[in-house]
Amino acid sequence: MPSAGPSDEREQPPPRVLERVLPPGPPAPVEELVRWMGLWERPSGERPRPHVMLNMVSTVDGRATVGGRSGPISGAADRELFHALRAAVDGVLVGAGTIRAERYGRIIRDAPVRAERVARGLPEEPLACVVSGRLELPHDIGLLQTAGARVAVLTASPASLPPVPAEVEYVRCSHHGRLDLSAALTELRRRHDVRTLLCEGGPHLAQELVAANLADELFLSVSPLLAAGEPMGGEALRILAGMELEPPAQVELAGILRDESWLFLRYRVASEERV
Repeated sequence: MPSAGPSDEREQPPPRVLERVLPPGPPAPVEELVRWMGLWERPSGERPRPHVMLNMVSTVDGRATVGGRSGPISGAADRELFHALRAAVDGVLVGAGTIRAERYGRIIRDAPVRAERVARGLPEEPLACVVSGRLELPHDIGLLQTAGARVAVLTASPASLPPVPAEVEYVRCSHHGRLDLSAALTELRRRHDVRTLLCEGGPHLAQELVAANLADELFLSVSPLLAAGEPMGGEALRILAGMELEPPAQVELAGILRDESWLFLRYRVASEERV
C-alpha cells in the first residue's frame, strides 16, 4: 500500500468510526481500535526475530492492484487503518518494487502521532526497512530525500546507495547470493530492537515471508470493488504472488471490523514446515 496521506499542515477530516463485529463491541475510531487490539504492546521474551504482520488490501475478486498500484482500490477507512497500524510498530517492511510503484515518502507525517510515539518511549517514526536484493532503488523518492528519516536496506548486494538526506544503514545477509530474509529479520531485532514489524508488500515479499514461516498475522482490507482484468505481464497480482505454497498456509480469523461495505479482517498465520 502507498504511504500517501495528509501533510502535517492540512486540515484533517473527522476520524471514521468502525463497527466491531468480532470480537463484538461498540463502534470506535481507528486509533482507539488499534489500542484495543493491543498493537502498542511489545512482544515479551527473547524471540530472535520481530513479530511480523502483513497489511494488504484486495478487491472482492482478489485483485491487489489496479493499474499497477494499490491506491485505486483503497478507501478512507482503509487509509486511516493503514496509518494507525504504522504508528504503533517498530518497523515498516516494504519491497523495492512497491517502493518504486508507490513512490514512498515519510513513514509518519503527522506531528501529533510522532509526539505520541515519543511519549510512549519509541522513536518518532518506525524504522523503514526496504528489501532490495540488487539495491535497485530510486534515489529521488521522498523516503530517501527526507532528512533524518531512518532507513535500513535489507540486501545481499555489497553496493551502497549514493549519499541521500535520509540516514541509511545496511543489513547484508546472503545465502547462495540471494538475500537471507530470515537472517535479515533477526539482524533487525538484534541491531535495532525491532520487535513488531509491519509488512506493506508487495505481494512477492509477502509470499516469501509466508513461505519461510516468517509471517505471524495478516491484516486484510477487503475493498467493495470488482476489478477483473489481468495486470501487467498477464500475472493476476493477488496479495501473495509467486510460487504456490505447499502446503497452503492455514490462517485463523481473529477479528472483523466493518465500515459500510468495507471489511477489515485480522488473521493469525499458522506456522508450517514447507518444502
